[in-house]
Amino acid sequence: MSRFQFVADHLHAFEVKWLCAVVEVARSSFYAWLAGADGRAARRAADEALAERIRAVHDEDNTYGAPRITAELNDGAPEGQRVNHKRVARVMRGAGIAGYRRRRRVKTTVADPANQKVPDLLKRDFTAAQVNTRYVGDITYLPLATGANLYLATVIDCCSRRVAGWAIADHMRTELVIDALKAAAALRGSLAGAIFHADHGSQYTSRDFANLCRDLGVVQSMGAVGSSADNALAESFNAALKREILQDRACWPDAAICRREVFRWLARYNTTRRHSYCRHSSEGDPFGGPVVMRLGVDGSWSTVERTRLG
Repeated sequence: MSRFQFVADHLHAFEVKWLCAVVEVARSSFYAWLAGADGRAARRAADEALAERIRAVHDEDNTYGAPRITAELNDGAPEGQRVNHKRVARVMRGAGIAGYRRRRRVKTTVADPANQKVPDLLKRDFTAAQVNTRYVGDITYLPLATGANLYLATVIDCCSRRVAGWAIADHMRTELVIDALKAAAALRGSLAGAIFHADHGSQYTSRDFANLCRDLGVVQSMGAVGSSADNALAESFNAALKREILQDRACWPDAAICRREVFRWLARYNTTRRHSYCRHSSEGDPFGGPVVMRLGVDGSWSTVERTRLG
């Protein structure tokens, strides 16, 4: 309870000047607060209406926090009806609405110090002025209820944040990251001159992967050994994927469900999900459309066709 409200609640028993002296507020401030009652009531009503709009967006996707919900509410809204992200955050706190959060430490990098070393060309600068110039990649594990794991390798464009290539397998051999980079090359048409940044996992330091990069004209880049911050963009993507799909679950029921849910999430990530880096834009990058995939009876994905946006 505010001190002003305390004074208002006890006006019938004591004089205003004594009440204000007890709670140490000026009488003029109390009367100003009292005169603003109608305005406060109107603001409360407006906040309640905004909370209902926020709840509708949150019900559609409970992973959205205040920034993305603000972008969703302001999308296409007239200038006079746009809302500030600070107000959205305040109303969400008051209504107990929050984006889903999940914390889990994952380690899939097995460094191979005997293999080749390449320089760090990004220096933790995960930005790019154009698409198809800078990529980051990583491997993350996908836990299954059976006790086994699937593994996802990704190739992410630093400019548009599009997952240009990815591959899922039940192993972490070099073929996994090779398949992901080949998928990116198929989408882009050519990766000649592009930088691909990864950690010092043995898959990325292998001779086979280096040969593929040379054949595709890709320039390799690697961060320091044992530093996740040097590949923060890929690490953040992996965390978001599992947090938003699994939420309160610890694992996927089986491999088939895991593949379907990851594919569905990646399709949404590349086409409609709002990215804070791109000022909460949900549009895909203008370079090319998604690779349309088909799930085979053996659980593997195959390319059907590629479409171009715009």
